[in-house]
Formats: sequence, C-alpha cells, structure tokens
Amino acid sequence: MSCFFPVVIFCYNRPVHLQKTIEALLKNEGAGETDIYIFSDGCRGEQDKPAVEQVRKVINNVSGFKKVIVQESEENRGLAASIINGVTKVLESHDACIVLEDDLETSPFFLNFMNKGLEEYASDKEIFSISGYCPPISIPANYPYEAFRFPRINSWGWGTWRDRWQLVDWEVKNFNSFISSPDKIKELEKQGRDLPVMLLKQHQGEIGSWAVRFNQACFEASKSNIYPVKSFVRNIGIDGSGTHMDKSGKYAVSLSEKNLNPAPATTDNLISQAFRRFYLPSLFRQTINKIKIARYLNSIR
Repeated sequence: MSCFFPVVIFCYNRPVHLQKTIEALLKNEGAGETDIYIFSDGCRGEQDKPAVEQVRKVINNVSGFKKVIVQESEENRGLAASIINGVTKVLESHDACIVLEDDLETSPFFLNFMNKGLEEYASDKEIFSISGYCPPISIPANYPYEAFRFPRINSWGWGTWRDRWQLVDWEVKNFNSFISSPDKIKELEKQGRDLPVMLLKQHQGEIGSWAVRFNQACFEASKSNIYPVKSFVRNIGIDGSGTHMDKSGKYAVSLSEKNLNPAPATTDNLISQAFRRFYLPSLFRQTINKIKIARYLNSIR
C-alpha cells in the first residue's frame, strides 16, 4: 500500500464491542502506519454514564497505531450528528477517510482493500464510496472480478473522499420534489424498496439516519459504490445491545481470509438482483410503506 488513509471510529456506550473493534483493526496490515480518530459521544442520561466512562478508559489507552486522536463530547449528539460532524472535521485535513463504528469487527485485510480502493478510485468521479461490508448474497461463480459496483451505499465500514462528502445535502431540501415523483421513487427502489420510506421517516423525524441522506446524495448524483465479493466487515452489535439495530442474524457474514482487489469492478445484473432481494421488505411491509408515502403526499397537496 502506498497510501494509508485515516480511520475514524465512532463510539458511545459499548466498551466490550469497541475493544473487539480496535483489537481486530490492530491485526490489519498497515495498522501501525494508520492515524486513528476516535469520537466518543456524551451520555444521554445518568444510566449511560458508567458505560461511557468505560468506553473512555478504552479509547485513552489505545496504542499500536501511528497516531491516536481522541475527541470526547460533553453532550449527547446522537450517531447521525456525530458522524456528519466528525467525518467533516477529519476531511478538512485529509483527502479521504475510512469510517467504522464501535460494533464492527474487521478482517486483517480490511485496510488493504479500503486504502487501495480509495487510492484507485480517487479520480473516478462515478464512484461515491468504498464499502468494506458485503451482505451475504450469492456471487456468480463466473463473475471475473474481486469487487463489484452497486448504487446503494453501505454504512458498516466504508470510506469516501472529501469532494464526494461535500456533495451531500444533509437537509435534503429537494425531498418533496423527490417524493412527489413516481419515476424517481421507482428509480431509487432499484437500490432497495426499503429506501423511499426510510427517507420519509428521516424527513419526518422518526429516525435519525446519516446513511439514508448519504445514499440519497449518491442517488441524486447518479453515482455508484465499490463492494468486495467477500465481506471484510462483520457487525458484532446486532445482539440487541445497539441503539439503532435489533437482534438479527440476517446480516451475519464470515470474513474474507485473503486480500481482494477493489479494481477492476463492474455492475453485474445477477449480483444487483441478489442485492435488491436482500433488502426487499415483506409484502405486508411494502404495503404499509406505500400507505405511509401516500398519506404524506396527501398532506402536502
């Protein structure tokens, strides 16, 4: 690797998960050449104070990386604001960065793939981000490459560049125009039928998601993302301990045990179909989502 981009870790109140995240990252080739930025969110309430204090003991004793920069927030910003503000801050002094949360275990080959991807695609403005996670989907045996393109972003171990990050409208000011267009909704659903209603929930304040807004910017700019054919990231926080995810085995993956090349990569129809199926809501949920969108449209007419 000729480039070692900084890794940004966001954490809150799960010291055990965070310790595993850091230990796994330290096993990566290039860890000792990598700057680490750690953003620790503040307590939401007194009940979280002991866990947050434990997290801060962990992050203030991290070693083995080139440099460790710790930012401790006195207030609870929430994950979305923490990531938006933190990544923006890091990208003020770096061309690109790699982002992890406190419940993500990485393969020893994660940094290699991410750094190569960020270097290889820096000048390819059609690419919005590099993903370290790949959902457990079927990759055709005759697919010739070790990475593929898909227009949906991933939020579990990813990297992007300053110029792509600056394209994001975090307020999604054109939301009503988008949600009022059946053609645009249909186009976004090609990435996953769960996305339009997630964007609506974000707009209505029902969820606080940086990822759905990041994805919308990618969609509006007609860009794509690079995924490995075998995941370098495993979410160890889908055990009921997290703030945003319930317990689930749907996303479970085994980690890649070898280096994979992020380039070349192409869009493959069979992979894209499998990707869409993976995020396909049940028919009941699709009906509920359509009703929710219809009610919103009626309210703004």
